[in-house]
Amino acid sequence: MKHDAEIDARGLLCPLPVLKARKRLQALLSGQVLRMIADDPAAIIDVPHFCAEAGHQLIASEDITDGQAYLIRKA
Repeated sequence: MKHDAEIDARGLLCPLPVLKARKRLQALLSGQVLRMIADDPAAIIDVPHFCAEAGHQLIASEDITDGQAYLIRKA
């Protein structure tokens, strides 16, 4: 899926991937999509929780070779 911005949060541990996503999403317009790559095992729980709390939509998450990729649509 096409995305408007991307961040690489590999090597960062909780809560840093979510904090980086929050900061990057602030710069996006409503409806734009952020792709985040993370390898922190806690991100599997943290990212969906963050999206639910902030009102963003978690479009997809998938395992990739070196972590997980998340697509988040800004509220």
